Amino acid sequence: MDDRPSHGEGLLSAPAGLDLALVDATGTPERSVPDAVRTTCPYCGVGCGVTASVDGTGLASVKGDASHPSNFGRLCSKGSALAETLSLDDRVLHPRIDGRTADWDEALDLVAAKFRSTIAEHGPDAVAFYVSGQLLTEDYYVANKLMKGFIGSGNIDTNSRLCMASSVAGHRRAFGADTVPGTYEDLELTDLAVLVGSNLAWCHPVLFQRLLAAKAARPDMKIVVVDPRRTATAEAADLFLPIAPNGDVALFNGLLSHLAREGKADAGFVSAHTSGLDDALAASAADIEITAAGTGLSTADIATFFQLFAATEKVVTVYSQGVNQSVSGTDKVNAMINCHLFTGRIGRPGMGPFSVTGQPNAMGGREVGGLANQLAAHMDFDEIARDRVARFWGTDRLASRPGLKAVDLFEAVGDGRVKAIWIMGTNPVVSMPAANRVRDALARCPFVVVSDVVSGADTAALAHVLLPAAAWGEKDGTVTNSERRISRQRPFLPLPGDARSDWWIMTQVAQRLGFKKAFAYEGPADIFREHAALSAFENDGTRDFDIGAFENVTNTDYEALEPFQWPAPKGGNPPTHDGRFFATGRFYTSDTRARFIPTPVQAKQDYSGLRLNTGRIRDQWHTMTRTGKTPRLASHIAEPFAELHPSDASQLGVTPAGLVQITSAHGAAVARALVTDRQQPGSVFVPMHWTTEYAPAARIDAAVSPAVDPVSGQPGLKLTDVAVTPFAVAWYGFAASRGKPVLSDLPYAAAARAKGGWRLECAGSDTPDDWTGYVTTLLGLPKDAEVVSYQDAAGRSFRFAAFHDGRLAGAFFAAPEPVAVSRNWIADRLDDASFDGHGRMSLLAGRAGAHAPDQGATVCSCFDVGVNTIIAAISSGAAVTVEAIGVCLKAGTNCGSCRPEIKRLCDGHHLQKTG
Repeated sequence: MDDRPSHGEGLLSAPAGLDLALVDATGTPERSVPDAVRTTCPYCGVGCGVTASVDGTGLASVKGDASHPSNFGRLCSKGSALAETLSLDDRVLHPRIDGRTADWDEALDLVAAKFRSTIAEHGPDAVAFYVSGQLLTEDYYVANKLMKGFIGSGNIDTNSRLCMASSVAGHRRAFGADTVPGTYEDLELTDLAVLVGSNLAWCHPVLFQRLLAAKAARPDMKIVVVDPRRTATAEAADLFLPIAPNGDVALFNGLLSHLAREGKADAGFVSAHTSGLDDALAASAADIEITAAGTGLSTADIATFFQLFAATEKVVTVYSQGVNQSVSGTDKVNAMINCHLFTGRIGRPGMGPFSVTGQPNAMGGREVGGLANQLAAHMDFDEIARDRVARFWGTDRLASRPGLKAVDLFEAVGDGRVKAIWIMGTNPVVSMPAANRVRDALARCPFVVVSDVVSGADTAALAHVLLPAAAWGEKDGTVTNSERRISRQRPFLPLPGDARSDWWIMTQVAQRLGFKKAFAYEGPADIFREHAALSAFENDGTRDFDIGAFENVTNTDYEALEPFQWPAPKGGNPPTHDGRFFATGRFYTSDTRARFIPTPVQAKQDYSGLRLNTGRIRDQWHTMTRTGKTPRLASHIAEPFAELHPSDASQLGVTPAGLVQITSAHGAAVARALVTDRQQPGSVFVPMHWTTEYAPAARIDAAVSPAVDPVSGQPGLKLTDVAVTPFAVAWYGFAASRGKPVLSDLPYAAAARAKGGWRLECAGSDTPDDWTGYVTTLLGLPKDAEVVSYQDAAGRSFRFAAFHDGRLAGAFFAAPEPVAVSRNWIADRLDDASFDGHGRMSLLAGRAGAHAPDQGATVCSCFDVGVNTIIAAISSGAAVTVEAIGVCLKAGTNCGSCRPEIKRLCDGHHLQKTG
């Protein structure tokens, strides 16, 4: 579930010896790079428009595209920092075979030969593709066509299996197709927004700000947040429901029963446009007491929620990974949809179930058949659809059945059924559940191909052939966001070295496999036209996905393509109402009726330890191959953490800021303890971003269970039985250095970029006899550096600073307990030009003096505003509200994702004054 990174610090000047001649996707020196382009952000499924520029010195800058209907110019902290992630220092610039540099012909010939011989000896199901929501739709289309249409196997799956597969399955069961009914505008038009398993404030910040702006304009709008954790999103809730893990089905079954008891059915809609209600009601039967037992919520909170939902016509239920990433995720989706079908609240402005996707092109991948159990254009593997797609593609090799879904796919790699795999734009050695098992499977696989951008990704280290793919800023094609809006992603940077577009790489292999005619594309516009034509082929309104209006789009019009929502059929008569589906009650089932799906509550599972929940943080993205390159995004949260409730921490003997080990039957990880009552007792939350490159011991998905939802095949990344124990170390350390520290020999290490180099949290099992020598090696310091240091008499604490050419080369602090120093202030000193004697002593003290106040940990990444600066403004009375802080310090006035934290600081000050 990884990102596709690109070029740190917005600097595009080439390393010595690197030819940055402009090339098009086929290697021809024809592509020109304009001064500014309108493109699309490569992060979450909101699909924000971006305007990117490159100045005469090669520096890139980005800003929000004010004309794009998804974001109207607003960007989140990650999007705002895109220009800082565009370095070439870690790029894969040339094909590699077994670690040595090769040219394209040698690499492509080898890939084709290995796939051909494997298929000839073992059949087409012995090979597989594992692709990514970071691919553009045109890349995805070629991958799916090659594997399912011409190799003849269904073995292509995507990391979107880890994100949205349960939503897809729920849509298909209820609607007959993977159709998201509503639009972003519904969040602004609704009177009740129910956010379920969605930390919208951190994971989809721009969409969250649209919701908050609507609530500010209409204060009577209500927001309900359903989540086991009190996240930043919950700070905006009128009602927060701290539901027990996996309690969602019980909650919405109880709601359906309540709506039935209160006579809230839209009887006309249900009678004319649905089926299966009686079975769904029988499976969901529950009163408030039963609902409370299944959800862990109070009867009073449940009653309030039920009354709000029953009394409010315009309700939008927004859900994301907290729902999908579950072994009962599909039932959760259908339990929510059942409530909307029962009340007829679907397809009209301000109402409906709404799935928000995690990746920029998760939806595009679903459109082209990127999931193993689907054909292209939202078609299934039924006989009629198979015949239709085979005729359209002109193939007699079309796969006869679905392929292996992600977890099963890597199990097949491990046991030898799959003998050759091509992984594109994703990092499953970090992001898959039971990640160590995936790593071991790939290490045993006879032939592994990886197309990627960075060389340091864990998965890339296992490639027999590593292919240099184009990155964001160089790629050319389309993506589809969560509201079915297709937007262009356009290049504004040259392709560096031998990097090429994914679609081109795959077509070259396809042609070498003997399928030249079917893969004779000259550019992404060719692929888009074919994709559009297939969506309309023998459709006549019988399938939801139809963009036939673009099947003859010219190259010029493709270049200028404006964002649009599907469907967009030929003739311009989509079966929608204001961009919405199902207002007329016509669904895509065999009888055009929606299906109520029975969703019985599963028996509660017993846990021997704590329940592990994984997810994202505000300023990092997937496995950090892009966001990890910018110091600004590391300044908010710079290391992995394990969020524990105080009662659990006390019982387990865990001290705040100490280290803990999280262990399951599948693996283990180490993280910093964050003790907070925002977490539920009995649970632990750990973010999923850290990799071997940044924190070797913190790959939390190594501990996650590979159990999957039986309908969707999506793994339950939110719930694993784990033991949490204190991680004993002899010393804790913090360091800053100009070069990247050596992490491999430390039992715990978490490195992050700093303005002038790197910062490091670490811990050791043994106290070195020679601290100076140890630190010099750890930080890679010059041998002739000037060193100042301090060690206490007992030898338990050590402070060290090394200077070279008058500048700080490295600083290190160690103690038997977590080190209390001003981390951001120390890391920022790497960027200072020189140090006098007073400055050197301040460094050893680990904090600034009165002449240079320490701003503290970053709260607002957009404007680099720290917690101490905000607290000072509040305490002085200069600004005591979120809005006033924005006026005074600018904090919270860009993407807004830090506003919940600022509000918490303001509220804490008010409580302190009145206490």
